[in-house]
Amino acid sequence: MITLGRLLAVPVTVWLIMNDFIFAAFWLFVAAGISDAVDGFLAKRWNQVTEFGAYLDPLADKALLVSVFITLGVQGYLESWLVILVVFRDVMIVGAVVLFQTMVRKLEMDPLFISKVNTLAQIVLVAVVLGASGLGFNSGLFKEMMIGIVAVTTMASGLSYLVVIMRRLDSD
Repeated sequence: MITLGRLLAVPVTVWLIMNDFIFAAFWLFVAAGISDAVDGFLAKRWNQVTEFGAYLDPLADKALLVSVFITLGVQGYLESWLVILVVFRDVMIVGAVVLFQTMVRKLEMDPLFISKVNTLAQIVLVAVVLGASGLGFNSGLFKEMMIGIVAVTTMASGLSYLVVIMRRLDSD
C-alpha cells in the first residue's frame, strides 16, 4: 500500500512542479523518499516481502525519479543533457533486460551497489533543486557537485548493468 501511494504521488509531484508549487513538490518528494525507506524497512522487519512488491517498488522509484527529472528539465531547473543521460540509462537497462528475457531466459538481477549510489545521488539532487527553489536558498556549489556525481554514477551504473547482462549472455 505504501508503494502504491508513492506511485500515485508521481503525477501529483509532476503537476506541482509544472504549476510552480515547488515548495509543495519538495515536501511530497521528501515524503515519497521517506515512504520508500519505511516501506523497505517494514517489509523486511515483518517478513512481508512479496513478489508483487519486489516488482512494484523499483517501478515506483523509477517512475518518480524519471518523471521528476523530465519535469525539472522541461521547467528549466536541470540541464537537458543530464535529464537525457538519466532517462537514457533507465531506458537502456529496461530494454536490455526485456531483450535478454525475450531471447534467452528470465533475468533475475539484484540492484548493483553503484545503482543504489546512483539512485541516492539522484534523490539528493532532486531534493536540493526542489528545496533550493521551494525554500528559497542558494544551493550553488553543492548542486553543481551533485550534478557531477549524478552524471558519473549514472554512466557507471548503466555500464555496470550492461556488463552484467553481457556476461550472463556469454554464460548461456
